[in-house]
Amino acid sequence: QVRMVESGGGSVQPGGSLRLSCEVSGYTYNYYSMAWFRQAPGKEREGVAFIDTYSDKTYADFVKGRFTISKDKSKNTLYLQMNNLNVEDTATYYCAATSARLNFRLSHRGYVYWGQGTQVTVSS
Repeated sequence: QVRMVESGGGSVQPGGSLRLSCEVSGYTYNYYSMAWFRQAPGKEREGVAFIDTYSDKTYADFVKGRFTISKDKSKNTLYLQMNNLNVEDTATYYCAATSARLNFRLSHRGYVYWGQGTQVTVSS
């Protein structure tokens, strides 16, 4: 059974940085498409960043140049480095995975496995 556990969330001031981690267990890590999503109160879940088996990446426009997705196969861990955070980045962040090759990489509908989420709060 797949298990995904996020960590690294917290509270930061605008302009600060955080690195989220998502440790994955229970399947062949190398053969999945993976992504980070976020959801703020009262809003729909939105895709933030995607990485596939070949390390091809896709970013949402609102994080381009600020966030970087990466993975460490040896540690079965997915990362999201978040720099220059602003108040609008406040949300619960989730990692997600699927064995499928997705046409819509940042649509939550394509993903099967999800973590429990980690809270990121940006405020002054």
